[in-house]
Amino acid sequence: LFSELLVKSVFVSFPLDLQRQILRCLTLMLRLSPPFGLLMCIGEIVVNEVNFVRKCIAVDSSREDLWGKLICTNFKVSFITHDTLQLQKFQYTNRLLGEHDIPLACVEQVVTVNDAKGKQKVLGSNQKLKFNPTELIIYCKDFRIVRFRFDEAGPESAKKVCLAVAHYSHPADPQLLFGFEFAWKRHHSARLNGVDIEGGPQVPLFDRPSDWDREIKRTGASEWRVCSINEGYAISPSLPEYFVVPVSLADQDLKQYSGFFAGQRLPLWCWNHPNGSALVRMASIKDPVQQRKLDQRICTAITKSHPKRSDVLKSDLDKSLPNIQDIQTAFVRLRQICVIEPFEESEERWLSSMEGSRWLEYVRAFLKHAAEVVYMLEGQHASVILQEDEDRDLSCVISSLVLIMLDPHYRSLVGFQGLVQREWVMAGHRFLDRCNHLKKNDKEESPLFLLLLDCVWQLLNQYPTAFEFTETYLTVLSDSMWIPIFSTFLFNCPRQRAEHCREFVQSKNSVREFNMLRFPCVWDWDQQFSRKDQALFNSPLYVGKGTSCIHNGTVKTFRRTKKTYSSTLRGLPSLPNGMLMEVETLPRRNSLAQRLRPDFSVAREAPESPSERFFREWLTRPADPHGLLLPQLLPSHLRLWKLYFLRWVPETQIPRGGPITAFHRLSLLADEIEALQAQLRRCGSASTSTSTVSTPNISHSESSRMYFKARSPDDLSSPPEYLTSSFPFSPVGNLCRRNILGTPFSKFLSGAKIWLSTETLASETL
Repeated sequence: LFSELLVKSVFVSFPLDLQRQILRCLTLMLRLSPPFGLLMCIGEIVVNEVNFVRKCIAVDSSREDLWGKLICTNFKVSFITHDTLQLQKFQYTNRLLGEHDIPLACVEQVVTVNDAKGKQKVLGSNQKLKFNPTELIIYCKDFRIVRFRFDEAGPESAKKVCLAVAHYSHPADPQLLFGFEFAWKRHHSARLNGVDIEGGPQVPLFDRPSDWDREIKRTGASEWRVCSINEGYAISPSLPEYFVVPVSLADQDLKQYSGFFAGQRLPLWCWNHPNGSALVRMASIKDPVQQRKLDQRICTAITKSHPKRSDVLKSDLDKSLPNIQDIQTAFVRLRQICVIEPFEESEERWLSSMEGSRWLEYVRAFLKHAAEVVYMLEGQHASVILQEDEDRDLSCVISSLVLIMLDPHYRSLVGFQGLVQREWVMAGHRFLDRCNHLKKNDKEESPLFLLLLDCVWQLLNQYPTAFEFTETYLTVLSDSMWIPIFSTFLFNCPRQRAEHCREFVQSKNSVREFNMLRFPCVWDWDQQFSRKDQALFNSPLYVGKGTSCIHNGTVKTFRRTKKTYSSTLRGLPSLPNGMLMEVETLPRRNSLAQRLRPDFSVAREAPESPSERFFREWLTRPADPHGLLLPQLLPSHLRLWKLYFLRWVPETQIPRGGPITAFHRLSLLADEIEALQAQLRRCGSASTSTSTVSTPNISHSESSRMYFKARSPDDLSSPPEYLTSSFPFSPVGNLCRRNILGTPFSKFLSGAKIWLSTETLASETL
């Protein structure tokens, strides 16, 4: 009280003009300061906000709804509430986003509703709203549907917030994405505080020759070299500055050849097999006159790089795989089945609807084609060229899958991240267009990266011991596409990122600092999650190469013993086309099979092709997590990725059930094994005294790779109550379908490629 009186007395003694300036500054500071409870990033500002907003939680009643403040910033839509959700006992938080936050890049559509007038409208950028909204529905790209009610809020404030969300979620230019302002303010803040922001994850970014040299050395590609003719993007605008080419091709020849390829994209080396065969990506040749000549020269150079001078096979991806529009159509249908349609209405025909979406059919097609390329490299010892029109879409998926099947390095966490960085980011995949960050051209949108993650999940689901990471990691990686802070998923190619950074710095009148504008990398997971939460990325079943074990106090290296196993250990073997191989069975009495036996015997006498023999022999052996992996392609083997597609649907949740229960138990066992191994190592290194043996390992809980720890207070005989089949994600408040009020969901996605079939659904009876 004394200090307040002292401040007031001093303030009154100031001149009147000075008092007004101080009040003006204080008012501005209050406006710019974040509201209480709002998590703000560097460069983030509040655009509009509205109080007394109700976030809908339940479908039919409002008893469980949350009351709070709805805020729109230049980065996200945030809901601040002091109410707590039930059964929310675990803490898995994103350091950049709050519990109820939605990044603006994740917003697919903004729908406003007026109950009294019976009107609703899909809002876009710079559009007018002629009625006062009573409800706001946000459809998200990660399959969430979030509803807010404005029954007690001010109508003008509610309208301004709705218009702000629609405007800032439709940026007119890439430089209006929040990542630019974040990187700029982050750089200046670090410079003022003397902090070095150059540090990051130990993942090769392949933006320098040394990263490529290490990969050449790791794979033993001695007949390949790093090429630097595209420095400054002088040859191709979409290729990286450094890439790998055959030693026999000179730089002068490559410069001459580049003009005949689509986008001036010269062939890109992907990987070398230990037998000498190579995997190469190549764009189509525009000039039909030069096509045969260039094909012969490229194939000759690749043949010379092979120690046995084996043939070069070409795989035309445009003719063998569905195009990006077909993939987008299947994805939209899948989203409608999983999220839009009421679950209770589509339950009877859910499986047939899922099959009709053709999503899993396309997943199978990509896995099957990748397995065929694997056979060419592994079985035929031949080099393979993946040819696509522009070499920026389908080839990214196939090359990544082939490398994951062949090389166990890419099944580790660091290896997989380096693979995505090399085959997607640096190779020029159009993330800006395919993710439709600017929401300008729906025809260019296609979830190719999500398709890759789904294919990887299918392999992980079939061979869990071969992968270091979990499906939680794949899901979080997919969600990171909609956080416009990381440059990984923001641009179409490295050159576009460099150009926009230069233009943005010029707009700030600071041309000298162009090279200092650096976006953070998504692989630096410390920016999003704590080390404890990152432990959910680690699989308890993974057996890394050279994993140590303890035998009679001696540390030994794990090696798999070779034994003869029955093929029944992995189910009935399937051929690469997914058909079951014929198995001898005893026919039933009076069965027609006995009469038809001669026809079957004739079919069995058909000669077995080399590819069928290759797959049959591999499928009859036990899968080696450190060796070749081939996908099982029968319908019973390919499943829906439930953690991603159904995590927000309350009807599909299994309390204390699902795969997470097995993950919980295996994590406890793995953590206990790690603790015992640490104690045995300590006993072997120190003097074998009783006190040393009985001393607990205090630092083990901090160094453990597992999220669930055997020696924690939560170590119970049964799974914790907060575990559900969607862990660590919660559907509460993130998917609320309208039952009585609002638009009938049967009219959503009526044959369109967007969430609503028309921009304005006015005058529709509710």
